[in-house]
Amino acid sequence: MSFYDRAARALHLGPHSAMCSDVTLSWLQRYMTKQILAIITARGGSKGVPRKNIRVLGGKPLIAWTIEAALRSIDSMRLIVSTDNAEIAEVSREYGAEIPFLRPVELAGDTSTSVSAVLHAVVWLAEHENYRPDLILLLQPTSPFRSSQDIDSSLKLQRENAADAVVSVTPNLRPLQWLRKIDEQGMLVDAPINDTIARRRQDAEQLYQLNGAVYVIKSEVFIREQTFYPHQTRAYIMPPERSLDIDTELDFLIAELFMGHLMQKRKA
Repeated sequence: MSFYDRAARALHLGPHSAMCSDVTLSWLQRYMTKQILAIITARGGSKGVPRKNIRVLGGKPLIAWTIEAALRSIDSMRLIVSTDNAEIAEVSREYGAEIPFLRPVELAGDTSTSVSAVLHAVVWLAEHENYRPDLILLLQPTSPFRSSQDIDSSLKLQRENAADAVVSVTPNLRPLQWLRKIDEQGMLVDAPINDTIARRRQDAEQLYQLNGAVYVIKSEVFIREQTFYPHQTRAYIMPPERSLDIDTELDFLIAELFMGHLMQKRKA
């Protein structure tokens, strides 16, 4: 049996051939009292920033900022951390998250995806605890400036529009007109995207980029499409100052400087 079919069976969604039908009656009956599973994915093998998820930022481990934001949400949810690392697990428990399992090593490598990690969590919880959420909320620990209000507003946007998914974005601040390619001779040439966009910056429409802070998706849609960005996805817009995603040492340095700035403002 494929992992897809295991997930479908675990969530009582029926066989693969029925996955594209309308939402089942049981889901409709539970619509107004949705069970939300919040998952923080935090593997231990970060190479860009060693021990990134538990590195101290603003006096606490990086992952703690995301755990605390989720726990402050006004929405009732179950919060777990999916990790392969015992130290990350211990820190996460200290700050109030559940660690129902340690993620298998094969799902925590450099090429592993958030989709595979969340699929594993959904199947594990259904098979071991008979727990089946209506909504999945993915929160990456590398977005420490995302607030509980951002989480609440994303869930509200999904709820009010019955959206398949909601993904957080931030305005793109760098004009695509500036993009160029370097050809095999080392010459600077226009990138293909420049052929389809306005030449003048003031004529270009506002574009948005995914910021990695909040993903909300219906469980059955996630299992069926195995993506956090299905066709019917609504955008939740976040300002640049809450959209920093830490992936490199430079990102971490910027986060430290900005966190220090925020703390000074709060003291003033």
